[in-house]
Amino acid sequence: MATYRVSTLVAAPPERVFAVWTDLDRFPEWIGGVTHVTDRVGSMDQAGSSYTVWFGRMASPTRILEVERPRHIRTPFGNAILKGESDVTFVPEGDATRIQQEFVTRGFISAIFGRLFSLGSYRGSFQGELETFRKLVEHETPGPA
Repeated sequence: MATYRVSTLVAAPPERVFAVWTDLDRFPEWIGGVTHVTDRVGSMDQAGSSYTVWFGRMASPTRILEVERPRHIRTPFGNAILKGESDVTFVPEGDATRIQQEFVTRGFISAIFGRLFSLGSYRGSFQGELETFRKLVEHETPGPA
């Protein structure tokens, strides 16, 4: 088991950040390799809801373990190369939101791939995806009047 932490500050309020984070149709815009999401059961605001994230032909069944809009969401993830759990908090900082994400991987192969994805901020890395998400939200969020 290995643990990786990433963080970024998004110039948008927590409710907006959380809404985009939990919009399954938007996953391909910021999560590297995601092609689509299927098998949606329940609401993203409800623990126990589930969906399947597809990376090409590789499926990653996901279930919401804990959720508190717009502050927190915890989900397991798993496919052939990366299995574990993601725990994300959304903390207000003035007019912005601090996203803090922790990945805990399970298994030897996942630990290796987790280490690779934890290095740097390239597209597809944990930090790279978080920065892509930040830019997406900030681009769509109106500035102060």
